[in-house]
Amino acid sequence: MSAVTVLAAAGEQLPEDVGKAGPLGLLLIVVLLIATALLVRSMSRHLKKVPRSFEAEDAVDVPDTPAELVDRPAPGDDLLDSLRRAPLAIEPPRQDGNEEPPAGDR
Repeated sequence: MSAVTVLAAAGEQLPEDVGKAGPLGLLLIVVLLIATALLVRSMSRHLKKVPRSFEAEDAVDVPDTPAELVDRPAPGDDLLDSLRRAPLAIEPPRQDGNEEPPAGDR
């Protein structure tokens, strides 16, 4: 048997519908399209819940040099300094009840 005879015999045995899409292929494509549509729908719902930006509301100030780490004032130090420089709002306690009030309260 030569190679031509083998090829001719193989060509005669092939049925007509080999290589054509059947109803099973159509069903598979339809199922895949439905699954894709459901996944897109689910993804769009999840994306609506994602915030517009991921920046922290309380942004942390990162120093540029190690020296800024050591000399960095504690939070609220500026407020305490301004309160220390402000005049006293309350009079100091009186030693005895007969003393006159300060000059600003007359």
